[in-house]
Amino acid sequence: MPKPAGPEFGMVWLLCDMVLVTIMTVLVKLGGADYPAVQMVFIRSLVGLVSVLPLAWRHRQALRQTKAWGRHAFRVFCNTAALNANFAALTALPLALANAIGFMRPLVVLALATLMLGERSGPWRWIGAGIGFLGVIIMVAPGEVAWNAGILAALAAVVFGSLATVQTRALKGENTTVMMVFYTVGLTVFSAVPAGFAWQPVAIADWPLLLGIGVIAQIAQYCYLRAYQSTPANVLAPLGYLSIVLASLAGFLAFGEVPAWTTLAGIAVILFALALTSRLDRRHPATNDPQA
Repeated sequence: MPKPAGPEFGMVWLLCDMVLVTIMTVLVKLGGADYPAVQMVFIRSLVGLVSVLPLAWRHRQALRQTKAWGRHAFRVFCNTAALNANFAALTALPLALANAIGFMRPLVVLALATLMLGERSGPWRWIGAGIGFLGVIIMVAPGEVAWNAGILAALAAVVFGSLATVQTRALKGENTTVMMVFYTVGLTVFSAVPAGFAWQPVAIADWPLLLGIGVIAQIAQYCYLRAYQSTPANVLAPLGYLSIVLASLAGFLAFGEVPAWTTLAGIAVILFALALTSRLDRRHPATNDPQA
């Protein structure tokens, strides 16, 4: 009998997802000046749809046998709302700020996983998530950032993205390919009409960038699903804060954004939170089991 995969398995998949999403974020920021967020989401979904159609045919029996149609639909709706809100935020806000707000998600996931899935989280996870959130607050620098539609969009992405993450964990028994098919088809359906109303003609030179967003996003989605299907959400949630390091590096390399001292201080706090949570989890592994 094969040995069950440890939490490290899900963490590696999540790290792959975060690297790919960071690359996609840069491409979205580059394309957002010329095209509406919902149009980029729709093109991204079409690329994914082409890639999953052969898989959908191969796994048609598994698709017919699923009994979680309602949960799949709710998950896809939340993902669609989160993706549109995130693309809008990336277009309207500086890259570092948009990503910093997005790192509120691990704390929200912890809370929702407890309320909706009954996953028990030890006090050290809450402490680690809280310290990580403090790091985000340091980077955002309250009082110096004016509220606008971009910030509201970023907050909406956090809420809907967290709901989608919890639904992914609830569907852990589903075939990964089935999950990808539902996601891609649903994303295309939900974004088609608004994209039609907002559509802007695409220059030939811009197609590689827009198609690249779709390809990278599809691979990242697979990594994301493998992560949350194999490992409890409350274990992976604190690791999500590590993305701020990738986002800051991407902002510097792609847009010349030099991190402020508050950004560096916030990153240090977040890394401390990750190290603390990981150390305490190793000391108390029993609580990683939602049934413990």
